[in-house]
Amino acid sequence: DIWLVSYVGLTPLTHLQYLSAGQMTDLIYTEKELVQSLREYIKAEESKLAAVKSWANKLDALTRLSTSDPEGYLAHPVNAYKLMKRLNTEWTELESLVLQNPSDGFISNMSTHRQYFPDEEDETGAAKALMRLQDTYQLDSEAFSKGKLSGLHSSALLTVDDCFDMGKTAYNDADYYHAVLWMQQALKQLDAGEEAVVTKADILDYLSYSVYQMGDLPRAIELTRRLVAIDASHQRAGGNLRYFERLLFKQLNEMNQTYEPASEEPIQLGTYSRPKDHLPEREAYEALCRGEGLQMTEARRSRLFCRYHNGYMNPRLLLKPMKEEDEWDSPHIVRYLDILSHGEIQKIKELAKPRLARATVRDPKTGVLTTANYRVSKSAWLEGEDDPVIERVNQRIEDITGLTVTTAELLQVANYGVGGQYEPHYDFSRKDEPDAFKRLGTGNRVATFLNYMSDVEAGGATVFPDFGAAIWPRKGTAVFWYNLFKSGEGDYRTRHAACPVLVGSKWVSNKWIHERGQEFRRPCGLTEVD
Repeated sequence: DIWLVSYVGLTPLTHLQYLSAGQMTDLIYTEKELVQSLREYIKAEESKLAAVKSWANKLDALTRLSTSDPEGYLAHPVNAYKLMKRLNTEWTELESLVLQNPSDGFISNMSTHRQYFPDEEDETGAAKALMRLQDTYQLDSEAFSKGKLSGLHSSALLTVDDCFDMGKTAYNDADYYHAVLWMQQALKQLDAGEEAVVTKADILDYLSYSVYQMGDLPRAIELTRRLVAIDASHQRAGGNLRYFERLLFKQLNEMNQTYEPASEEPIQLGTYSRPKDHLPEREAYEALCRGEGLQMTEARRSRLFCRYHNGYMNPRLLLKPMKEEDEWDSPHIVRYLDILSHGEIQKIKELAKPRLARATVRDPKTGVLTTANYRVSKSAWLEGEDDPVIERVNQRIEDITGLTVTTAELLQVANYGVGGQYEPHYDFSRKDEPDAFKRLGTGNRVATFLNYMSDVEAGGATVFPDFGAAIWPRKGTAVFWYNLFKSGEGDYRTRHAACPVLVGSKWVSNKWIHERGQEFRRPCGLTEVD
């Protein structure tokens, strides 16, 4: 396992798949400015072309007249003079006009903004983010291509070429499962009559080989035969077809079975099994993200209550206690309402945006800070000295929890854009990581206080796969739980995850509270699991 680092040593990255919502918004306005610059360039080109056309029309009439009777034309001294003038002066002016380059302003503007443009790695990351959403929320490629996400309809459509590029991204990463889904969608839209730059032969070439890699020889043969029918001279198709057929008939002979041609129907989501990966609770985690597999029974729900909480008679909360709701009984997770005002949230975002950097983790085996695909977000760290709002929030957390924040880590602000996630992890360090927080000298992370600073249109839940809980973001609220038992032993049930954001942008801030200083605020229990 790899544990989350504290505030020291974050490395800023500029890749698009890791940009915050605010930074993505900046790119939108950059593109708008470039479109305006492009229109100005087009207007200048049209003006230049109109002037050149005017010259051409005038000179065309003159040359028709002069060539009809050259000697008679030049007999008139004015015509002779004007011919000399045109060739010496006016054609030079025309040459200068043609050589004028109205694109200079546009090119200059492009050069200024190009440093902020996404690169190939960014495009690949964005494609993988869509595939991550596709898997987590069980969306077929057609739903994506038609802008149908979680009941939301959008004008954001994917073309044949978009689907092909998605499939090619997966193919180049040896991810043949997603390559099949997206190449099949590209083929489906092309067969439906949609125009495209990519050819049907190219799609079938990638699709047939990807299907072969998924172990479906009959369908690989059927698709390759379609490719050969379109392009009999295809460089690879003939050889692949013979190889696939030999391989299939060898398998059929060994199993004493007869050949049955594959269906020509489009390949649907679920035809092939998604390959297993590093995460053992992948299916349970993603089901919770979709709102499935929740373990909150009516009997358990009857034990949950809401109440006013005064921070154990804290003077600052006596006149205005917090609204506290039980989210889960064991381990006990509570939600506090109206924890942050809209103004406070805006101020925290304002302070965090210039500092947002790709969140990193530390590998306990090497001790090296690194980025990881299982944590895709941007984060910033804020301290009380940055602004009175941060000091006020820190004090509020201390008042509510009854725990000192003197030894806590700084307030971490995180922004999850489209596809942003943090797969199942522990906030505390385990026994195989004895030196995890040694540098801080404040002990282990005893508790987590998580503020939700935005609503999320779809996705983005905080889920606990071990006991089947899902907590949905609600702007201005916060959830709190203990990571350690009173004995100091880790509560392994608190392994949790931030589900990918399907639609919208998720802003959170959290405070990791440490053991030191809590000795008289949360005394040890009598047993290991008190």
